[in-house]
Amino acid sequence: MSAPLSATTGSPFARIMGIGSYRPPRIVTNEEICQTIDSSDEWIKERSGIAERRWAGPEENVATMGSAAAEKALVSAGVTADRIDAIIVATCTHPYQTPSAASEIADHIGVPNAAAMDISAACAGFAYGLALAQDMVRGGSARHVLLIGAEKLSEWTDKHDRSTAFLFADGAGAVIVGPSDSPAISPVVWGGDGSQLQAINMTQNWVQFRDNGYDAFPAIAMNGQQVFRWAVSEMARVCRESLDKAGITADQLDAFIPHQANNRITDALIRALDLPAHVPVARDIITTGNTSAASIPLAMDRMLDAGEIPHDGNALLVGFGAGLVFASQVVKTP
Repeated sequence: MSAPLSATTGSPFARIMGIGSYRPPRIVTNEEICQTIDSSDEWIKERSGIAERRWAGPEENVATMGSAAAEKALVSAGVTADRIDAIIVATCTHPYQTPSAASEIADHIGVPNAAAMDISAACAGFAYGLALAQDMVRGGSARHVLLIGAEKLSEWTDKHDRSTAFLFADGAGAVIVGPSDSPAISPVVWGGDGSQLQAINMTQNWVQFRDNGYDAFPAIAMNGQQVFRWAVSEMARVCRESLDKAGITADQLDAFIPHQANNRITDALIRALDLPAHVPVARDIITTGNTSAASIPLAMDRMLDAGEIPHDGNALLVGFGAGLVFASQVVKTP
């Protein structure tokens, strides 16, 4: 009989210890967007809720924005960089398959020996990463995990596509996940429907130049109506299941922070959940646009900073997007 292996145990529970965010300084208005598409400020606001968004500059990318958010999260958590055991970056816009954005960020913030990896779950990426980070802390493979959602979607947006040009934007949000003596992140509810791969995807767009030459660039394509119907019907179910797993009801929430995809989707979820009027709801999309994996931490940080939600309150998170994939959990706010 072979010798038994040593057991590894971690913390009984995990929690979000600190949070930080980064928003590029450049503000892009609906009027600017309408210079390349046949639309209007009124139409964009009515269809999405977006009044403006942030686009990164040429010197900014997933790694630089993620690093800026990470440094703020470390300060917020009171954790030094040398105590980070693993870095997870949720992104779909890092331009390289390898090396990872996580490895680049580790170098930027001075964490040379941490495990580092990127995950691709589109707009559900942050909630996916939070589930992984919690399991790592509780399983004993890491004590402190730096989780980042970072996107530079402006580089992957067809500025002439009327259905998507006004939606996507850039930014990064980060949290530190560490040990806790009491439950502070509920079990995740997650999954996907691969039969709807074509609802949102990155495709090759061909552009004709003045010399009649052509070039191709990758850009996001989306069937907005298909995504809207799926999100409204399925995410209400997912949110209810998430509340059940957390052992609380909607009226016991201190915040609802859905992925900032579209204000109409958020409104539909509020109605489906019969969410009480006293529960603050994230509306970060109005000034930040759809930032995919970055949207939930960006919105949470803004709400905390503005005093809209309490520290150590119950926040329902739900992310959903290309795949089509989804994930949800209830967390204690940092």
